[in-house]
Amino acid sequence: MELIYKGKTKDVYEMDGGNVLLKFKDDVTGEDGVFDPGANTVGLTIEGAGKSGLRMTTHFFEKLARKNIPTHFVDSNIDKVTMTVKKAAMFGRGLEVICRYRAVGSFLKRYGAYCEEGQPLNAFVEVTLKDDDRNDPPINQDGLSQLGILSIDDYKKLEELTIEISGIVKEELALKDLELYDIKLEFGRHIETNEIMLIDEISGGNMRVYKNGVYISPMELEKIVLA
Repeated sequence: MELIYKGKTKDVYEMDGGNVLLKFKDDVTGEDGVFDPGANTVGLTIEGAGKSGLRMTTHFFEKLARKNIPTHFVDSNIDKVTMTVKKAAMFGRGLEVICRYRAVGSFLKRYGAYCEEGQPLNAFVEVTLKDDDRNDPPINQDGLSQLGILSIDDYKKLEELTIEISGIVKEELALKDLELYDIKLEFGRHIETNEIMLIDEISGGNMRVYKNGVYISPMELEKIVLA
């Protein structure tokens, strides 16, 4: 297989037959050795983080498939820490879509003059451009449309899918007395059908989850959810 992209937490390989292979790594995002799902750099390496993230991702992608929500997931191999996915085209150079239920992270940094830390939010959706050099700047639907990245109609579809998917994750976590504060998702278009679908992963590495006000680390979260 041909290596086509080396990401922060996954490497991407071209497969015969048109699919793509994702190799999960033990690198996680953060700064100065501290994990942060909103960070743009690899902050630390945690042994077993890749396998833990893949188990969580497999669990949620299979759940979404049963609900007929479009994703790029085909199958996974936990032992090899790999996931086979459908090939997708990114919007522009890539977008990250965040659904927020509490005022934390970058939201609090930007709007802290108008809210308190941990203040409840009603599934607040925001989009950022994947651009490490510019610290992933936020962009609204008009900006996406005028820059030719995403049409207004496609933005609405993206927003609907984000709220639906995030709600499913939030509800499942609540069954374990866990609270989802925010989650970061990525979307793309299926190369063949042009359908908008969820891509990348759903794991502890791209969400903030708390229990009784105490933060739950990604690997501990996987153990609780899949227990």
